[in-house]
Amino acid sequence: MKYFVIIALVIGSLSHAVAQQPTTKDLYQTAKNFMQQGDYDNATLVFNNVLKQEPDNAAILKDFAYLNCLKRDYPKAISIGKYLTEKPDADVQAYQVLGIAYKGSKDYASCSKLYQIALAKYPNSGILYNEYGELLALDNNLPIAIQAWETGIAKDPNYANNYYNAVMYFGRFDKNLLWQLLYGEIFINLESNTQRTAEIKSLLLDGYKKLYTDYDVEALSTDLKLTFFERSIYENLAKTKAITSTGVTPENITAIRTRFVLDWFYNKMDERQPYPLFNHHQFLIREGLFDAYNQWLFGAAASPSAYQIWLNTHDKEAAAFKQYQQNKVFKLSK
Repeated sequence: MKYFVIIALVIGSLSHAVAQQPTTKDLYQTAKNFMQQGDYDNATLVFNNVLKQEPDNAAILKDFAYLNCLKRDYPKAISIGKYLTEKPDADVQAYQVLGIAYKGSKDYASCSKLYQIALAKYPNSGILYNEYGELLALDNNLPIAIQAWETGIAKDPNYANNYYNAVMYFGRFDKNLLWQLLYGEIFINLESNTQRTAEIKSLLLDGYKKLYTDYDVEALSTDLKLTFFERSIYENLAKTKAITSTGVTPENITAIRTRFVLDWFYNKMDERQPYPLFNHHQFLIREGLFDAYNQWLFGAAASPSAYQIWLNTHDKEAAAFKQYQQNKVFKLSK
């Protein structure tokens, strides 16, 4: 009788072990966890086991291809990426991961052809325009790269990376300060809490300083090489120059921008030259949040200690703006 009990217990344990075998979903999550932790060997091992169960799962294959990019096994990543993009239902992410593999292997010609095919299929994809711009930059074709990023901004205005790359391009190569400021602020609103956000906030503050020290805004307001929109902005900014007599500080920038918005809408420029960022400013002024917003943009970049003092002495305004940010997602329409 004792032996039968032991055998039954063993069989029960084996049955329990079989019942507890991880599902494909569990294995897939484990593989992604290993990949996120940088343990690429274990990630590969588990991905191989997952793909034995679901060899044609596109989501799993895309992640496995990206893992091989991280491992710098670009031939493997390209092989998987080609298989995915040859499918009739290939999505943007499939083209993106194959593009990453091509760029990693420095096969820029194949990558360029890939993006042209992908953009013909997905002409409104901000992701693909951004990736294509980055490829062109790698291939030292910066004048076309900025065109790709700006097209991506126009086609998909809520995708942040095109703004970031455009800001960096204008700052380093074109020296177009106006668009550096406009794109930079939109980027910060779209991606509001990353290391890149802090980087662009500093560039934004430096940009406003340069605007009133290195640029003649009055002359720019009549420069016929600029668009009517650009000239109109400089014309409004020229009226605010006296505010900077005591320096370009977060408080003075707030005053400059408040006057700018009031003049812009008073003169009905929003009807002639609509721009969503200025509508955003008008809304914040109306809601009593514009001071806190500008402190958030420029305060820490100018002086972390002074910004902390502002937060401590304007706790209600700071709390109201924080609540606004938590409850409302910044969105742009095409």
